[in-house]
Amino acid sequence: PPPTMAHSSKSGASHSIPDEEKRSFADYVNQMLTGDDHVAHLLPVSAEGDDLFEKCSDGILLCKLINLAVADTIDLRVMNKAKKGQVGVFQKVENNNLVISSAKAIGCRGVYTGAQDIIEGVPHLVMGLLWQIIRLGLVSKIDLKHHPELWRLQNEGEDIGDLLKLAPEEILLRWVNFHLKNAGWDGRVSNFSGDIKDSRNYTVLLSQLDQRQCTRAPLEEADDAARAERMLEEAAKLECRKFVTAQDVLAGSPKLNLAFVANLFNTHPSLEQLTEEEVQEAAAAGLDDDLFSGEGSREARAFALWLNSLGIEPFVENLFADLKDGLVLLRALEKIGAEVDWKEEVNVPKRRPLNKFKMCENLVYAVKIAKEQLNFSLVSIAGDDIYEGKQKEILALVWQMMRHHVVSVLSGINKGGKKGVKDADIVKWANEVVAASGKRTSMKDFKDPSLRSGVFVLDLLAAIKPDVVDAELVTDGVSDENALLNAKYAISIARKLGCTIFCLPEDIVGVKHKMILTFVGSVMAYHQNEAKPSA
Repeated sequence: PPPTMAHSSKSGASHSIPDEEKRSFADYVNQMLTGDDHVAHLLPVSAEGDDLFEKCSDGILLCKLINLAVADTIDLRVMNKAKKGQVGVFQKVENNNLVISSAKAIGCRGVYTGAQDIIEGVPHLVMGLLWQIIRLGLVSKIDLKHHPELWRLQNEGEDIGDLLKLAPEEILLRWVNFHLKNAGWDGRVSNFSGDIKDSRNYTVLLSQLDQRQCTRAPLEEADDAARAERMLEEAAKLECRKFVTAQDVLAGSPKLNLAFVANLFNTHPSLEQLTEEEVQEAAAAGLDDDLFSGEGSREARAFALWLNSLGIEPFVENLFADLKDGLVLLRALEKIGAEVDWKEEVNVPKRRPLNKFKMCENLVYAVKIAKEQLNFSLVSIAGDDIYEGKQKEILALVWQMMRHHVVSVLSGINKGGKKGVKDADIVKWANEVVAASGKRTSMKDFKDPSLRSGVFVLDLLAAIKPDVVDAELVTDGVSDENALLNAKYAISIARKLGCTIFCLPEDIVGVKHKMILTFVGSVMAYHQNEAKPSA
């Protein structure tokens, strides 16, 4: 087995850190960030000892990796920079709050790390977070939006909806098999471990991606280790000898081989553009620009991220496809205060997946709970609508869940809020806080057109935390460009304070009232928590 590094956590549990992953992540950091002035005091990162974990402790390196994964997620004007190679303790906490909130906001899975864990360099938690950020950066563009040519990867009997439901890892496996089939090769892959260990499938894939540069010569090697090395020499011709060593291929390291293949796809997809005939056929099947644009898809993204932030399984990749068995909805309803009778009312898969009838029973129960226990308005929304992936109905249900969660957090802080906090209460609070700070901005409600400038939300943040907003960086917000700068600045400041924010700058500039409510509600929860006397 490959060497590992054992670490014990505070709970006493032992966590092993594979040396090959540590080496690969350190290499990635050095390759991607060399020459970046913000991290000059940290590079190069060594794979030896605890250097990788220690170099992550000030949050700067992780902020930069998040922006590599999803550009402009973090407004770097908000990040606390190193002075003479040092970052203060409080500034480290702020940076790592920014890291954690931003990681959740871009869809990193299972971010259970706290700012202190990063500062202390807890190896398994830092490694987990690093992998999530690196993985997301590698797979974020492996989809139909960025590569409509992937439409060709549909299996017989599938429609566009089936393709949209696939996780990036599943699309990658199909992509590999598509090229293996076109190469006239019998081998196929169903994983990034056992199926690639002998390097044969990799060799054929590389030769298919670029027939001028890469050959199948490695297949002549009888020894697996020698074949793996020669295969990687072929990959080097494409400048893709990254993430894995020959030993990592032989060991079938799933994370590193996924990274290797994702990098191949990102740099050499080798998929011809759709022909005019295919474009028309794909459009008729539902693949067009409207599929990925507009408020609906942005809301769906935010709602899926919110569901994932609750720490429930399985991870929601596609809001309209991943709720159909009712289990995610029921787990989320329980998290936000509903009582779920798992023993008597819920169908849970045992040996076999649930059938449609059992799934719909779960969905009927979820809708019933939402109506009866949480008083949601779900007129004409039935379990079947969710099973069939009807977007309008799913967005309506999940929005009410998200809003209820924001409000219940605020009601819990207020203790006396049995009736729940209303939208008007949040607006009143925000206006009073801003007015008390001496500023003249205000809002009528969450649809107030003046919110588009971003000035009011920045005034609100400055009012609850003096010195957190640099007045010189605030624009008038009149032009779209200036409004977007303010919105980006406000979102990163809120995350730096520790608020979990799922709205995008475009949501503020577009005055999307639902997303602005969640933003202001999160800031209000932070402020009231800070105001509570410590026990």
